[in-house]
Amino acid sequence: MSDQLNPLAPHHLPGFITAPGETDVLMVVMGVFLIVAVLVVGNFYLHLHTLPERMAHKSQKLQFEIVAVLCLLALFTHIHIFWIAGLLLALSDLPDCSTPLSSIASSVEKIAGSAPDVVVDESSGETAGAPAAATSQQPEKPETRASKAKEHGHA
Repeated sequence: MSDQLNPLAPHHLPGFITAPGETDVLMVVMGVFLIVAVLVVGNFYLHLHTLPERMAHKSQKLQFEIVAVLCLLALFTHIHIFWIAGLLLALSDLPDCSTPLSSIASSVEKIAGSAPDVVVDESSGETAGAPAAATSQQPEKPETRASKAKEHGHA
């Protein structure tokens, strides 16, 4: 390296200065480091960005969908209030109003004497049972009840 130097240059040059025609090792190392750093920071950003969605995944379906939409809006619009709203919604538990109301509705139908038209299982979304006309029993007429009582020996 000393034979390629200018005679006016100092003889003790730092190690990061390369001679003409040689590979600049420091530039290659910094290029690889820059690519790795961008990938790591981007992965951390996306992992942090999906934090509300991962937290709301254990909750109700409606709450999860709202949080997911808020997070997508925050990602594409760069309006951070959407992400904060999604995080706060994921942290709070919404009360389950549909289960007690459906229980009340089925109890009132039983009291009224009519079976529900179609019973829908909310956990799987499948219908169970048949239409009300096929499953409900018609009340007996008084004459039929009296004739059955006579047949069995009741007065």
